[in-house]
Amino acid sequence: MAPRAADSTVLAGARVVLPTGTVEDGRVTVEGTRIAAWAPEGARTVDLSGHWVVPGFVDMHNHGGGGASFTSGTVDEVLTGIRTHREHGTTTMVASTVTGEMDFLARRAGVLSELVEQGDLAGIHFEGPFISPCRKGAHSEDLLRDPDPAEVRKLLDAARGTARMFTLATELPGGIDSVRLLAEHGVIAAIGHTDATYEQTVEAIDAGATVATHLFNAMPPLAHREPGPIAALLEDDRITVELINDGTHLHPAVLELAYRHKGAERVALITDAMDAAGFGDGSYDLGPLAVEVKDGVARLVEGGSIAGSTLTLDTAFRRAVTLDEIPVEDVVRSISANPARLLGVYDRVGSLDAGKDADLVVLDEDFVLKGVMRRGEWIIEPKTA
Repeated sequence: MAPRAADSTVLAGARVVLPTGTVEDGRVTVEGTRIAAWAPEGARTVDLSGHWVVPGFVDMHNHGGGGASFTSGTVDEVLTGIRTHREHGTTTMVASTVTGEMDFLARRAGVLSELVEQGDLAGIHFEGPFISPCRKGAHSEDLLRDPDPAEVRKLLDAARGTARMFTLATELPGGIDSVRLLAEHGVIAAIGHTDATYEQTVEAIDAGATVATHLFNAMPPLAHREPGPIAALLEDDRITVELINDGTHLHPAVLELAYRHKGAERVALITDAMDAAGFGDGSYDLGPLAVEVKDGVARLVEGGSIAGSTLTLDTAFRRAVTLDEIPVEDVVRSISANPARLLGVYDRVGSLDAGKDADLVVLDEDFVLKGVMRRGEWIIEPKTA
């Protein structure tokens, strides 16, 4: 069926980032909820000269925002967190949990799965409880457990097909068998919060692990005689590495190191956001643990460990381009296309190809967010002359 002018909008004059590269003075045609290959005569035109148009951001690791927690909040609170991140360009996201009692996590999966089924979330990520007490970060040590495949299966069943990723310390008893179980079910096995050796990490990758949860954080540092997990995760092309580009979790030189070794095709920029993202400083809870956010940095009240981030992906994008000097096209791969492929939704989102959902972000020449569209509707409509 030919597109109708009344249902079509042409975004014209911007630099448009496509999988094949950047098109100067480009055009994106939106018909209803999708991107169209061409525009009918008489379609409404929006002049975005001096701007960039990039695909909507895809966040595969996110615990909340806008004062709301994906880990413990009500459905309405979770929707508040989702709206907050959408206003910062994240049009597709996964809800991440934190360590808790198994029965609580199973119930939580039931709540979040409903939001996946109705299209508000792209899936569930279980971060904990199957992680190392040596690298627990902002997780309650009393609730940690070895990755028993039977318990992994319990959470898979509770999620009703909406689980997309589990973070595991794969060196623990049951870790390798759990990786194999997840791979068999088409769920990402991510290595993280781990105290594994280099050799143990290689074994997990060979068993089917494909992602490194927030590389460098919550794992042994790289050492010249004991390379640990970082070397194994950086060198293997089967692994995509998550990076938190908030200026707190990673030094810029370390971010450059990851991009140089992995290439843009194997990096996923994430937020690892908690409730304070898009909300502000103050006192919060991350699961059962108390968190204090000061100057935009979240830390546990007891012990002072970093407790997620207050990052939004528009800030991660701008930092990557302006401070880290990563090419725009590479940042788009890392923040949209790569996570979309990993989550199995690249047929719908992650690029500005015709036929996909009309999810896009408008940035000015300084890469400040000016507009967000999701499924053809403006969440933030850019101001034009």
